[in-house]
Amino acid sequence: MRYAWDGLRRRPARSAATALGVGLAVALVVLLLALSAGITQSATELAQSSGVDLLAASAPLSASSFPPVPAAHRLDSAMKAADPNVATASPWLIADWVVGNQSLYNESMAAPGGAAVPAGDRPTGTGIVGWIPGANQGIEVPAVTSGPGFSATGDPHWANGSYEGPATHEIVLDGALAAVLHVGVGARVWAAASAPTGPAALEGWYANATPFVVVGLSGPFWLIPSALLAFAYLSEVQGVLGGIYVSEDAATVVLIHLTDGSQSPNDASRLGQAFPSLTIITVAEILGAVQNVVDLYRTFGALIGAIGFTVATLFTTTVLTMSVDDRSREMALLRALGFSPFWIGQEIASEGLLLAGLGLAAGIPFGALGAIALDGFLSRLVPGLPRGFSFVSFDATGIGLTVLLVIALGSAASVLPILRALRIPVAAELRAP
Repeated sequence: MRYAWDGLRRRPARSAATALGVGLAVALVVLLLALSAGITQSATELAQSSGVDLLAASAPLSASSFPPVPAAHRLDSAMKAADPNVATASPWLIADWVVGNQSLYNESMAAPGGAAVPAGDRPTGTGIVGWIPGANQGIEVPAVTSGPGFSATGDPHWANGSYEGPATHEIVLDGALAAVLHVGVGARVWAAASAPTGPAALEGWYANATPFVVVGLSGPFWLIPSALLAFAYLSEVQGVLGGIYVSEDAATVVLIHLTDGSQSPNDASRLGQAFPSLTIITVAEILGAVQNVVDLYRTFGALIGAIGFTVATLFTTTVLTMSVDDRSREMALLRALGFSPFWIGQEIASEGLLLAGLGLAAGIPFGALGAIALDGFLSRLVPGLPRGFSFVSFDATGIGLTVLLVIALGSAASVLPILRALRIPVAAELRAP
């Protein structure tokens, strides 16, 4: 081992460059393993804490299309009748709205044709969730942090299967949307399904938009990671959107919480038979889809990591071979003094492992810092994530795998240099000038 250390000390720049190359490959593998483990772990924890055991949507379902689910208000009682294990079947209508505040309203009315509206002032696009507040027992929902919240747990506007009940015109905004609109609890906002074409159209847009009163502010909601989000009664959101949403009492999805979630596949089958027009998805299937995406990126990452390790191995092999060539007469002298070929090979292998070990020592902190920085960047990039969510996770398995890869790198890089050293003609080297 001392001879191996001596070889590294003789050529510090070459040794440092080799260790750095190995370290970069190690850092890349550490980052990729931490990223895949973090997403998988966080997605599993969120799914388990959400309270959602099953998800119902209209078929055919795709990643980008959720056909409307009809008869939304009746689904809670209908699903409970079909499956006694259903504790909650909450219909959610998730759509896009355009919301304007009182200030913009005043500007649009101050002069004909919107002449008083400053350039750039316009209603704000936002995501909207229409739901029945009292039909979410057992399902995680955003907490109202300011204001009284919704005044009724049911849906007052939906009266005996019609839209003839009183409209509350109540809305809860998340903090980000309230900040953009410069409104607080008690303020009035107007909502419509589409935006005005320009300042001149603002007066007509406000005349046809539906006014709402802000009854609460909430925090961001991870289940719908939108930068701007609002919540209102299902029937009132349907009314603003109009069309099929009113004629068929349509929602987007139904979130189902089971009394006993341990047999969710059986419940999915039972509900699928009772509601053949719906696709019933278990949380395990959702997590499986997430895992498939993670596995795809992990495969891509493994390919990049393999290329990095291959390059690092070839680089280390080249440096060790140069080291053997530089010390060929020295090794011949050692052989002549009685040192065995096994000892020579062992020292070269030790030198390769030392280089790899130095790369490991540099690469693990590099990779960890890179993963932490990436986690911070992605957390800022994706809004609405819950506290404690992490895109990266470090575990003993990932570190152990990295160590094994580094040992394999150092061992593989030593093979050709050892063979070269063992083929040194002792007598010829000693006689050479």
